[in-house]
Amino acid sequence: MEELARLTATYGFPMVVAFYLLVRLEKRLTELTNAINQMCYCVERMEGKDHD
Repeated sequence: MEELARLTATYGFPMVVAFYLLVRLEKRLTELTNAINQMCYCVERMEGKDHD
């Protein structure tokens, strides 16, 4: 907790909150990226079947 207070005093509250949220949401962002990539792959496969 003391470390968080030191970071806030050094870098400012908005920057510390932004960093915290980025670290916390990193896993979810990675999962969303993977889901979007899988969806693009499926759409490409479906478009390929339409041309046959």
